[in-house]
Amino acid sequence: MSLHIQLGLQERHRAAAAALYWQAFGGKLGAVMGPDTRARAYLMRVIDPAQCIAATKGDALVGIVGLNSLAGGFAGGTAQDFVAVYGAARAALRLPALIWVAGPQQKAGTLMIDGFSVRPDLRGAGIGAALLAAALSHARAGGYGHVHLDVINTNWRARAFYQRHGFSVLGQRSIWPLRIVFGFDSVQRLGLDLA
Repeated sequence: MSLHIQLGLQERHRAAAAALYWQAFGGKLGAVMGPDTRARAYLMRVIDPAQCIAATKGDALVGIVGLNSLAGGFAGGTAQDFVAVYGAARAALRLPALIWVAGPQQKAGTLMIDGFSVRPDLRGAGIGAALLAAALSHARAGGYGHVHLDVINTNWRARAFYQRHGFSVLGQRSIWPLRIVFGFDSVQRLGLDLA
C-alpha cells in the first residue's frame, strides 16, 4: 500500500489522531492531562482537522503533523473545553501548568509544528520525513518565512531528526517550577528559515 499525505484530517481519523497525538505527548503531559482516557477525550473535543497534515496507508492513519499559526492550532482548545472535560476544580489546578509549558504565543510569519507523531510500528519507513516535507511545503505555499517547533531537552532523537532536516536550536526555556510535575527541565525551540 502506498503512502498518501494530505492537508487536513478526515473526520473518520479523529480518534486515531487523538491517540497518535497522545502517544507522542502522554509521557510528557500525563501528569497534567491524564488519565489517558480523559486526555484522549479532550483531544477528540479540540482537534481542528484543518490544522493538520495526515499520512495514511489505505484506510489507516499512520502519522500526523499538527500545525499552529495565528489562524489557529491543531490541538489548542479553550479554557471552557478544558473545564468541560476535566471539571472546574481539576482545570483550575492543571490549566496554568499547561499554559506555562506551552510558552510564548505565535508570531506573524511563523508556522509552528504542534505535534508530530508516526505510528510506532512504521517508524523508520520514511513517513516522518514525508510529513515534515509536506509541512515545509505547506509553510512555503502559505507565505510563512519561518517554521518553529519545541522539543523537550530529553528528546534527543526528535532534536536529531529535525536537525538532519535543517532545523537549528534557537533557544532554550527552563520550566523550572514545574520540572517535577512534567519530568523534564527545559524546552528547546528549533527553527528553520524558509527565505
